[in-house]
Amino acid sequence: MTGLVSDFLPALMDPDLPVPQGLQDGQGRPAGRRFNVYRNNVTASLIAALETGFPAIRSLLGAANFTGLARAYQQANPPQSRLMMHYGAGFPAFLEGIAALQHLGYLGDVARLELALRRSYHAADATPLDPAALGAIAVDDLPATAFTLAPAVELIRSPWPLHAIWAFATIPGSPKPQASAQDVLLTRPDFDPEAHPLPAGGGAFVAALMAGQSLGDAHAAGAACDAAFDPAPILGLLIAGGAITGTVAPHADTG
Repeated sequence: MTGLVSDFLPALMDPDLPVPQGLQDGQGRPAGRRFNVYRNNVTASLIAALETGFPAIRSLLGAANFTGLARAYQQANPPQSRLMMHYGAGFPAFLEGIAALQHLGYLGDVARLELALRRSYHAADATPLDPAALGAIAVDDLPATAFTLAPAVELIRSPWPLHAIWAFATIPGSPKPQASAQDVLLTRPDFDPEAHPLPAGGGAFVAALMAGQSLGDAHAAGAACDAAFDPAPILGLLIAGGAITGTVAPHADTG
């Protein structure tokens, strides 16, 4: 029985492996044919889950190439959760580890963006802060004020033109990407996440806000990347996307 149990999962994930010896169906008969049908269904469902979860990667590589990679991934990476929305968490690193894809160095980050879109979609709801409450903050207090952000907010930082590559692969008519680094902010104003390319310094600014730093410190982080950095457009994206859920007021000076 121990051998049967230890052989079952590897055989289920790899159609080239033999049916586990001693496996029987509900009537006590050898389960060879039924197991093969079940194994094929499992393989097909996991490949379909990857196709659904990584449409940009599928578009960039082509359907046939993607299916081959997805098959190899699922054979080595059985699901860790019953929820298929979580399947494929290791796919970016898997792509980066394939020697034949080293010339497409952006694939890992595109896959990370697609995972982030999925996380954002399934993230818990949060009530956005009324913009009037932001407007009521005293100007002198703004630099020391920190913000709490919605669970759906995601940030992907990349040395590649990430948003442009993703858009080119998924949105008809999108222009061909130009060579430049591009960080991407995800917000979820309604039901579906929205991906926003950030200007130079924008990734550092959002990362600082997400880490709980004050607006002034986040501004400084952005300006360290680009002296001309302006936080206003990104704050506008966060407000419009319902991403700011609260504020943390400056601590009073007790000295």
